[in-house]
Amino acid sequence: MENRKMMTVNLMLTLIVLFAFAFQAQAGEVYKLALSVAITGPTSDAGDPYSKGVEDYFHYVNDMKIIGDDKIDCTIRDDQYKTEITKRNFEDFMDQGIVFYLNYSTGSTLALKKDFDEEKMPTIPASFHAGNLVDSSYIFLPIASYSAQAIGLAEYIANNHKDGGIPKVAMFLHPSAFGRGPLKDVKKAVAAGLKIEIVEVVEHGKDLDNTAMLKRLMSKDVQYVISQTVQSPVATMIKDASRLGLVAKTFGEKGKITFTGCHYTGGNDLVALAGPASENFYWTTSYIITSEPGVGTDAQLALAKNYGRDDKFANSHNYANGIMVAQVATEVILRAKARGKKITKDVLYEELLAMNGLNAFYPVTTVGPVTYSETDKAGVDTLQLYAVKNGAFKAVGKPFIPEYTSKIN
Repeated sequence: MENRKMMTVNLMLTLIVLFAFAFQAQAGEVYKLALSVAITGPTSDAGDPYSKGVEDYFHYVNDMKIIGDDKIDCTIRDDQYKTEITKRNFEDFMDQGIVFYLNYSTGSTLALKKDFDEEKMPTIPASFHAGNLVDSSYIFLPIASYSAQAIGLAEYIANNHKDGGIPKVAMFLHPSAFGRGPLKDVKKAVAAGLKIEIVEVVEHGKDLDNTAMLKRLMSKDVQYVISQTVQSPVATMIKDASRLGLVAKTFGEKGKITFTGCHYTGGNDLVALAGPASENFYWTTSYIITSEPGVGTDAQLALAKNYGRDDKFANSHNYANGIMVAQVATEVILRAKARGKKITKDVLYEELLAMNGLNAFYPVTTVGPVTYSETDKAGVDTLQLYAVKNGAFKAVGKPFIPEYTSKIN
């Protein structure tokens, strides 16, 4: 009798194990990813919608079974734009066995650069700082660097300045590596023959009034400002310029200033902050924006609606930014699965390096393809220039690749 009971118990345990394995096989694999991002604190106006883009796209991937019965589990944590918190987050993510990592800030990306290499962790940050790629093998920028963006703006200024002589330009920068990054590369482009004159470099503080700075720029005959910062200080500056009657009504208008900026300075968020003062602000990025109709716009707005986001999130280019990095991570998983490979960080790294030529990736969130290789770890090389016309950003010309980025490299 005792033997029979033991056989029954063993049979039940065996069946439980078999059912568990069968359920696990049916449920599919779970791939651990992670994102550390500034949902609160400085730059949260960009980090919050960015995080929602990542979150919503991965929910969409799982809900629509984009990778079959497998699922992506992406842990998202707020780091408040503090490098020490980001470092702790990354260490904890590694303990969880992640196979792909999404970082956020320039400072933390630079600080953790060696960690990414040591852990052999493929990493896509929200920072487009060109310096992220120096002495790094595992960092991949999603789009063209801030340097390429600033050079693209400088080229447009040089090519469209109609006032005679060399256009005089000021650079308005965030007081950090994030802000300063493009300055040396724009100077390199000037040394290589780009015909602009950098008259002054301003690292903005927390001043709520830019009157003195603007008058000083006017006294130096500055006609153009290239900004590399975030929307809030740009909104303050152009509102002050509008109050003083200094904003150019046409590009390069004599006696006025034409304001321009890189990715994090513009978008629909800037229009909301600056209102009418944003009119004729010129801005460049590699992302589509929802004020321009198209397949990408429709897809972004549909995703936001499906996951209950309000209009501010739905129309933010930083929401698109978050979607795009999640798209790339999903794509490399799909490609590895199609090759019959086990999903590991090493395999996903190999898939990133192979994303070029006929294997380029074409997401609807960007104005050009995503390409990576051993020698090129900046994703979308193509930029689009936009300008505010009648209260909305509209495309100016066709997507382009700055000429001088290749000359200085």
